[in-house]
Amino acid sequence: MAYKQLKLWFDEELAASLADKILSIESTFSKKEFIGKVNENINKLELKDRIETFADVLFDLLPGNYEKKIDILLQILGPENEQETGMFKEYFWIMPIAKMVEKYGLEDFDISIHAIKEITKRNTGEYTIRPFITRYETKTLAVLINWAQAENKHLRRLASEGIRIRLPWAKKFHQFSSDPSPIFEIIEMLKDDESKYVQKSVANSLNDVLKENYSAAIELINKWAKNPTKQRKWIIKHALRNQIKVGNQEAISIIKSF
Repeated sequence: MAYKQLKLWFDEELAASLADKILSIESTFSKKEFIGKVNENINKLELKDRIETFADVLFDLLPGNYEKKIDILLQILGPENEQETGMFKEYFWIMPIAKMVEKYGLEDFDISIHAIKEITKRNTGEYTIRPFITRYETKTLAVLINWAQAENKHLRRLASEGIRIRLPWAKKFHQFSSDPSPIFEIIEMLKDDESKYVQKSVANSLNDVLKENYSAAIELINKWAKNPTKQRKWIIKHALRNQIKVGNQEAISIIKSF
């Protein structure tokens, strides 16, 4: 993927490529109609609207019910991403599939959660999972707790990233501001994770809580700071970065204690 604005990759050329992938599984799919509908006004749109346009046209043109559409799309995902990077380079084209699950899959919990799991192994389901947390909080948190213990680092990272209070470009999770215990239950499992990719997400999740419920977050950080592992030290330092910038002495003291 040569460098250019991410939004510019969602164009007529990508529509053709995506149609070819689908045609390898579903011979009735109309490549010409797909390209035509995507291309109607794509050049006037910004990134999020381009992705949603792809998702809407996919949903309209793929045959069968939601389960059938998802089954076709999961078959074109290809190999899992073994790296901690690449989701927006090699696997950017999966973003419309994630958007389709987010927008059209809320009534089909099990099918959609399975799709999010497979998408996340290659791109990310951090936005897709959020409506499910809102609609089915208990069920979805149980899934995230399970994923926090998964062998796959992308699933572990999603467990933390998907439940962030202030995930960028997503609606704020107000329900976890006053009571962040569901977040804490998940990141507690990840506080010594070997993956820097996961560590960064845990730190960012804690940083979000610090902005919303400082006392709860600093209490957890103080607990983690007792005989911390190397991984936990990095997470705590990264979580406290904004507090340190403004001269918060409590945060500075925690870092100096390492």
